[in-house]
Amino acid sequence: MRYGLLLAACASLTAPMSAALAAPPVKVAIDGASRAKPVTKYEYGMFIEPIGGLVARTLWAEMLDDRKFYYPVVAPAFDKPPPLNAEGRPGVSYRKWRPVGGDMAVTMDAKAPYVGEQSPRVAVDASVRKGLSQAGIGLAKGKRYDGYVVFDGDPGAKLEAALVWGPGPDERQVVALPSPSAAWRKTEISFTAPVDTADARLEITGLGSGSFRVGVVSLMPADNIRGWRADTTAIARSLNSGMWRLPGGNFLSDWDWHSAIGPRDKRPPMFDYAWSAMQPDDIGMDEWMDLTKIIGVEPYVTVNAGLGDANSAAEEVEYLNGPATSVWGSRRAANGHPEPYGVKFWNIGNEPYGWWQIGKTSLEYFMIKHNAFAKAMRAVDPSITLIGSGAMPDQGHPKGTKENASLESVAPKFGGEWDWTGGLLDKAWGNFDGVSEHWYDQPEVRPDAPEDAELIEYARSPSNQVRMKAEQWKIYQQRFPAMKDKAIFLSIDEYAYFGQVNLKSALAYAMVLQEMLRHTDFLTMSAFTTGASTMDITPTDAVLNSTGQVFKLYGQRFGAGVTPVSVQGDAPQPEPRYPVGFNHPKVRAGSPTYPLDVIAGLSPDGKSLRIGVVNPTFAPQTVKLDLKALAVRGAGRKWVLGGASLKAENKVGAPAGVTVAESAAPLPGAGLVVSPISATVFEFPIAAK
Repeated sequence: MRYGLLLAACASLTAPMSAALAAPPVKVAIDGASRAKPVTKYEYGMFIEPIGGLVARTLWAEMLDDRKFYYPVVAPAFDKPPPLNAEGRPGVSYRKWRPVGGDMAVTMDAKAPYVGEQSPRVAVDASVRKGLSQAGIGLAKGKRYDGYVVFDGDPGAKLEAALVWGPGPDERQVVALPSPSAAWRKTEISFTAPVDTADARLEITGLGSGSFRVGVVSLMPADNIRGWRADTTAIARSLNSGMWRLPGGNFLSDWDWHSAIGPRDKRPPMFDYAWSAMQPDDIGMDEWMDLTKIIGVEPYVTVNAGLGDANSAAEEVEYLNGPATSVWGSRRAANGHPEPYGVKFWNIGNEPYGWWQIGKTSLEYFMIKHNAFAKAMRAVDPSITLIGSGAMPDQGHPKGTKENASLESVAPKFGGEWDWTGGLLDKAWGNFDGVSEHWYDQPEVRPDAPEDAELIEYARSPSNQVRMKAEQWKIYQQRFPAMKDKAIFLSIDEYAYFGQVNLKSALAYAMVLQEMLRHTDFLTMSAFTTGASTMDITPTDAVLNSTGQVFKLYGQRFGAGVTPVSVQGDAPQPEPRYPVGFNHPKVRAGSPTYPLDVIAGLSPDGKSLRIGVVNPTFAPQTVKLDLKALAVRGAGRKWVLGGASLKAENKVGAPAGVTVAESAAPLPGAGLVVSPISATVFEFPIAAK
């Protein structure tokens, strides 16, 4: 580069920095004497639900779809599309087993199948190898994969299992299977991948005479942890979540937990009508509890109050929490888990107010149902914490309606059919300890907005959902004063800002978490949708994505025991200048420190001050601190979440685009400089004034 061009380039880089540093600093007053309740360890929870293959292809280690042959083994031309789900969307498609040796090589045998309603049967001959295969399997070079095949048949059939990664005769590994017999037998198989590929296939074929049937097949990476992936669960553990809410979700409303206990291979596959998806039922409550132990979190269990009943919910409490001498506790012990799991948090139903929900009913009827569930569940274990499925007036709406709710627009809905949170407080008092709320926001383009305004309003949008819940909660506390005496708490246990996963969305999530931290007096639990959505995941690898970086940063620096303190300023957050779309509450989230969003808190030991600053602008900003009832007594540290551009992302196989960099932070007397498009946490040692 020529010298003149170099000078010009340097000038272009330093001009924005100089301009921003010359601008008036953002005034931030932090009062160490004005304190909220400490953050609970449940503030950074995760929600997970087996939506089609969501769990199976992210956290669960099984590499094969439909391993129990719910669908017939046919050529692609004979496939039938799955039915539409409850919301009218197309169902989930899976990798299918296909016949080998001709389209008619496999028939489905419904007579005494190994599991479910059918098992594939293959008639073999001496000249053409026949059987079944499944393609689309991802392999990592040098990695071992272990599994097994359960089969029966005639002794004249000579069987083999083969892992195939290419068309050549040398591009396969073959395991000979023992001669079949009339009794089902299980034979282990193992392969080591010589290549990286996203499209290997597993074949189970035979030559000879007679026929054979396949009951179930399994193939997992050898490093799986009791059926769960080693890589993704390690990342999940790094998030420092306090709890995970499971196992759903809409899925729950037509799922019977009884069907997924006992030997995994003998659990019949089921069809989930909420998502129009087959589930092999390999993941039952024992597997879910095992997951929570592996990733180091507490389980928060939701029971089926859609098509489910109070007795089944009570039995589930006994299965998970009852002594081994109880009826269902003994079943748990027989399944290899003699000690109770001791699940503390229980949620009755999932979004029962929604027209999309299987088992949807009226508010009046569901309150009767909720009370019956609570009575039956607490009769089994009086110590459990029950969380009712609420919905504030801004959440509920008839199908097809669109609204940007304001406190004024929802005021007439309090006490009506769309006020499910109020319904719990009015008609189920004493039968819950907390109330569940969900929200989802859809990022939308603001085509008329300048670049800086578009970013600020994009980043603020989802935090308005949290502020709207908080403002309505205050109304409930006025209408039902006993809420404070009984310490009824709020659990936002499903939420997400759908769309892109990059630095831009990371700034939005940082503002969401900061808004939650302003309301720790009653907002004590939350669960992000979903735990797997904090990662970029392929069949063979996984990395923490930009969203995961946000949760990891705030979970570490503003985690359990941090005490939020008052943050004030003289620059209130303005109303949006470029409103778009619908379902965007008309409130003003954030601190009065525009254009920044600032929170502060004292470390669990009270010896340091932590300041979180989200800068959703393209210029560096300076924060001028005014500290009350505390004093900084030395230089500190800072952690900066950022990237080269708003589109920066973290993807498997590529350098991380969104990172957290730790460095020294000088004394804040001259102001704290905050990088553009970043979320920064400062920490300084303090001495009380």
